[in-house]
Amino acid sequence: MLMGLLSVLPAASRAQQADIGLPPVELTSPQYLFETAERQKIRVVVVARGLARPFAVAVLPTGDALVSERSGRLRIVRNAAGGSEAPPLLEDQPIGGIPEVTPPFRNGGLHDVVLHPEFANNRLVYFTFNRGEDVAPDADPPARRRSAVTLWRGRFDGRALQDVEELLVGEWAGASGSRIAFGPDGMLYMTTGAPFGDGAQHLDNVYGKVLRLHDDGRIPADNPFVGRDDVRPEIFSFGHRDQLGLAVHAQTGAVLAVEHGPNGGDELNLILPGRNYGWPNTSFGRNYDGTPISATPVADGVEAPLVVWLPSIGPTGLAVYTADRFPAWRGNVFVGSARRGQIPGTGGLERVVLNENLEELRRETLLGSLHRRIRDVRQGPDGLLYVLTDDPDGALLRIEPAE
Repeated sequence: MLMGLLSVLPAASRAQQADIGLPPVELTSPQYLFETAERQKIRVVVVARGLARPFAVAVLPTGDALVSERSGRLRIVRNAAGGSEAPPLLEDQPIGGIPEVTPPFRNGGLHDVVLHPEFANNRLVYFTFNRGEDVAPDADPPARRRSAVTLWRGRFDGRALQDVEELLVGEWAGASGSRIAFGPDGMLYMTTGAPFGDGAQHLDNVYGKVLRLHDDGRIPADNPFVGRDDVRPEIFSFGHRDQLGLAVHAQTGAVLAVEHGPNGGDELNLILPGRNYGWPNTSFGRNYDGTPISATPVADGVEAPLVVWLPSIGPTGLAVYTADRFPAWRGNVFVGSARRGQIPGTGGLERVVLNENLEELRRETLLGSLHRRIRDVRQGPDGLLYVLTDDPDGALLRIEPAE
């Protein structure tokens, strides 16, 4: 009887796959109210809609916001910040100066956008995208398209990026996401992914790594692998799967990154120079067919994560809150979530409370009732939180105190 039941489970499982998930809430109201665990009532304001698969948001000192779309367009939302007297406006015309981006495939396309720490003076904007490989349409057998991750910067004049230059280009590989952030040392940190294969353990490529550069793309002399001929000198840490969130913890100066596990085992990591984070040899996650990836999720010589999510939340975007608008949240880590436990329509915003040693105290899920994929979360210069939903009709949301 048991063997007969086991024999039909795979077919039943496949049948259930077709209709799982929750439909997203249509954002027809201008705002939504939520209770939170810290007795902080919040208002979620719909700032803009009509963003096509947005990936990242950067709020300017003027109150405008730059939003990257995976298709290769950099959009601007005027008056996005809280307190703006004029209503928000998503301009139809994209920001000029972005190099032509190959139409997105898998995880390709335009990704992160970040302002230089001295943006008010130098107007520098940094962005990443995956450059697609040219593939002959009549190749026999058909070639699998590859991409190369790239890092760029340009000077924003209010309408376009000028003096655009490429600072880094990776090897041809499978497409994966990337994020960038500036650390307290003034260095630029950049994440790359290597979700399949063992490239994350090899130091002759940039994938599955955290990279560290000067703001003009030069290699810092104190990077951990500088001087080795067989290593990309940009590498700061390795053994990562797919890192779609990167931020700096202002209280400690720690560089933090969130990383997708395969099926469970998502991680929040403290990024340390020269350290190995284990992928694909160790993981808290499972393969997509349910089998374990490794006999144990920890090993000698492998850095353990600060936080693990089981089941998976699909972490996307990372911010550390440092302002005064939400006093109870100061020092908390916010992580976007695309979905929970492989169930579509279950994304939200994770709030994690850490102590002074970056040890987890508690966590809370926000915005879950919207049933939206959250792609990015950033703190704006006004002390409010800004969130992107990942949809063909994506939205920019602003989180503010309800009182």
